[in-house]
Amino acid sequence: MAKQYETVIGLEVHVELATKTKIFCGCSTRFGGAVNSHTCPVCTGMPGALPVLNKKVVEYAIALGNATNCQISRYCRFDRKNYFYPDNPQNYQISQLYMPICTNGSVDIETSNGATTIRIHEMHMEEDAGKLIHEDSDESSLVDYNRSGVPLIEIVSEPDMRTADEVIAYLEKIRMICQYLGVSDCKLQEGSMRADVNLSVREVGSQALGTRTEMKNLNSFRAIQHAIEGECKRQIELIESGEQVIQETRRWDDNKLTSFAMRSKEDAKDYRYFPEPDLPPILISDQWIEEIKASEPEFQPEKCARYKAQYGLSDYDANILTQNRHMADMFEETAKLCGNPKKAANWFMGEVLRTLKEKAMDPEQLTFSPKNLAAIIKAMDEGKINQGNAQKVFAEVFTSDIEPLKYMEENGLMMVSDTGAIEKAVDEVLAENTSVVDDYHNGKDRAFGFLVGQVMKKMKGKGDPVKVNEVLRGKL
Repeated sequence: MAKQYETVIGLEVHVELATKTKIFCGCSTRFGGAVNSHTCPVCTGMPGALPVLNKKVVEYAIALGNATNCQISRYCRFDRKNYFYPDNPQNYQISQLYMPICTNGSVDIETSNGATTIRIHEMHMEEDAGKLIHEDSDESSLVDYNRSGVPLIEIVSEPDMRTADEVIAYLEKIRMICQYLGVSDCKLQEGSMRADVNLSVREVGSQALGTRTEMKNLNSFRAIQHAIEGECKRQIELIESGEQVIQETRRWDDNKLTSFAMRSKEDAKDYRYFPEPDLPPILISDQWIEEIKASEPEFQPEKCARYKAQYGLSDYDANILTQNRHMADMFEETAKLCGNPKKAANWFMGEVLRTLKEKAMDPEQLTFSPKNLAAIIKAMDEGKINQGNAQKVFAEVFTSDIEPLKYMEENGLMMVSDTGAIEKAVDEVLAENTSVVDDYHNGKDRAFGFLVGQVMKKMKGKGDPVKVNEVLRGKL
């Protein structure tokens, strides 16, 4: 019988924090500025420049630790991690090794195989490095230090995951918690959430861990899934052929769907960690922790339960609408303004999600005003516009956030409720369809529906259906 293998996976997730300034200086953390425009002597590693800790970073770390069931260290400190690389201006990184701020946490996830708990070994605060820009024209590399010193929280899991589905569910849970707390936007495409995958394989039933490899800085769920599947296959093939898996850092190429060895895996001793001499230890009081805990938002499970109780939504709709805090906030505001939560939910579950998928956008990228979607819903309730035209108006609201009623009037999309115009259309249809009128009088009910359709067609879909029915019945 062929050997059966299982994959053992642990993650190191790097989350860029949504502070306005960097972790040890006052430079902006804004993404996308001109090259080297968000820099100063501290974040470019100038001799004699001293770091000053950003208090907000500590508060965000405590909040995330609370939300993931971690123990918050009352006494923690920073350490200096020495390594030499062009994008690391000081030739060391200020991080936490010996006394991290959060330890022993957990999050619950659910996949098609059921619910499970993923343990968190620790969370620590650290600074990000700069970014290398490789010039093909002259085979040189340039350095942009805008990202250098941007605050990070690194979340280190225990090796509790066994499948790519569990990894994705864990990452989605971490991302949702961060977004609900407002500590990070977790935009993978901008690098504000990145994952290193530590992976090994072993025979099913074995308690011993296999030799692990680490794949660095994966920044899309698709790449993470492919990397896990590809590395698992590579390691099993090595074992089956009698070769050894080497502990090393590898780079995943998602275009070629293969990984490449980068370097042998370092030990902590290779980094020559020692306590950071320029920063004092951090003392965290019980009162500070409780103050941060008291300011926590309503998280997804509580919000989901409230939507079902308050708005009468189904389990499925409530769960989908609360997966992203930004979209949930927009839905709630729309529901409040239009006074009809179920219709607001239908629009978000239908047109909003459909348009996001069509444009390959994330819910965080929604920018239209809830008052404008509410205006469309109210216009439909008041018979001012039909479903088809409402969808046309929403397409403009989604992209340009136009004022709906004004757009309806300017583009002739309002329903016609003028009795004179409807009577004229009805008279013309009756005159053009005398045989159908006879069918109606002979008891054929479907004839009435046909005549309504002809009137609406003549009015280009803009006749008020209630008044069209009323006038047509009267004439017949």
